Amino acid sequence: MQAPAKYLLIIEQSGAMVARLFDAERRHLLDFDASSEEVAVMTAGLQPAVGALGGEWGLALSGHNEQERAAAQVYALDV
Repeated sequence: MQAPAKYLLIIEQSGAMVARLFDAERRHLLDFDASSEEVAVMTAGLQPAVGALGGEWGLALSGHNEQERAAAQVYALDV
């Protein structure tokens, strides 16, 4: 059984914005287009933290550079 999504990150990847879902342990679950309607539904009423530079995101975002990580929008989802 897959753990529920806890975090939604909107982050640049190869010049496009991508939505990346992670569980509470920051294990990657799924990527999808950040312009999709699902993003608006999932983030309704939530305020993002800006930046995912902390060590807790190191392994999860190892494919992203520092600039992408600094600009990332991090949403904590209700589980």
